Amino acid sequence: MTSITFYGGVNEIGGNKILIEDEDSRILLDFGMSFTLRYQYYSIPFLSPKDENDLLEFGILPRLRGAYQFECDEPAIDAVFLSHSHLDHSAYISFLKREIPVYCGETTATILRAYSEVHLPSLEFNIEGLRFNTFRTGDKVRIGSIEVEPIHVDHSVPGSYGFIVHTTSGTIIYTGDFRRHGSRPDLTEDFIGRSSESHPEALICESTNMASVEISSEREVMEKINNVVSRASGLVMANFSWADIDRLRSFYEAAEKNERSLVVTPKQAHLLNQLSGDPHLNVPKIDELLIFRREKKRYYDWEKEIMDSAETIDSHEISGRQSEIILVCSFYDLTELTEIRPDAGSCYILSASEPFNEEMEMDYNRLINWLEHYGLPQFHIHVSGHITPLHLRESIMTIDPKLVFPIHGVHLDLFRRFMRDIRGEIITPEKDKRYRI
Repeated sequence: MTSITFYGGVNEIGGNKILIEDEDSRILLDFGMSFTLRYQYYSIPFLSPKDENDLLEFGILPRLRGAYQFECDEPAIDAVFLSHSHLDHSAYISFLKREIPVYCGETTATILRAYSEVHLPSLEFNIEGLRFNTFRTGDKVRIGSIEVEPIHVDHSVPGSYGFIVHTTSGTIIYTGDFRRHGSRPDLTEDFIGRSSESHPEALICESTNMASVEISSEREVMEKINNVVSRASGLVMANFSWADIDRLRSFYEAAEKNERSLVVTPKQAHLLNQLSGDPHLNVPKIDELLIFRREKKRYYDWEKEIMDSAETIDSHEISGRQSEIILVCSFYDLTELTEIRPDAGSCYILSASEPFNEEMEMDYNRLINWLEHYGLPQFHIHVSGHITPLHLRESIMTIDPKLVFPIHGVHLDLFRRFMRDIRGEIITPEKDKRYRI
């Protein structure tokens, strides 16, 4: 008998932690940080968990015997499979026993290692000693009585996968995070087609965009970015996820078309350098970019290395070349504006998700204050990394599972009503409850 237990991702966006048990085999699909639950109790860095017991106390970390390196039990998890590198799917592998192998795409392993190199180790992200076993589409991984077949999907970070999980009770499909409107919809279509061919017993699918979605595509995003850049007479500033290579490519293309230089942070340059050897990704080379050199008393070794490998530019130089620059900057780079002093006709492009919790709302309000002070109008140009409701409905009908478990969303009743005529039974999952397949 096969069972599924959801330890995260239930009635929340992210935090996916799914246990599949089959005969004597136990595997986890993703093991991510629950930002929603975490922010209910903590305000990082001012109010932070002291240790793992704090996270267990509030259910932020599930009580899962035989999983954690801070406990003395023998390992009781055979493997973990990561769908992609976003921290709400991957961060809490940090707590796992080092004997437990972590399977993921080659790009996911590269991104997580790069993230580890540019961030100081912390309680909630420390991958030292973890054993990564990488795969690509077409591989099949046997863990006891379970066989996992990873299939590429399109998402807002490269190297994303869905899983076809073969068990003794039938096949379980796990979508991870996916979409059909990104730069590579063919990847997702391939996953949907192969999932349908497996005649699954159950489908575990994301349901992020049920209540609000903007119909767009990465190509349309690039065109909108180009439209703004071509009309801006001063500096163009951009903010987007550091690992969103599709978005970086869109800004790079807009910079080229408008005879500007794209200036990226050392952290992004470091990641691009790590990914440059993958012929499937087509990432810009760092010698085609400029690296933003913030004035600091001390640079980390990785910063020195990356800044020595390409041309750099500081705030003073940017100030004198504003009409020639697209500057990629995070919220924490805003202090550089005091030296850059943007010219009239400068603007700011936010190309990431809008705030989804109170902590992010506070940061967003501070951002608006900075932009208003320096006369920078904000353009929100973005496309979701998650599938739209109509595309999701079509996907479920094509895959045609007997059971459907919607996760990674907060509008599950809406999901159930919108999908009520599909052939499969829709089960709204409960946290920590075991479902037999």
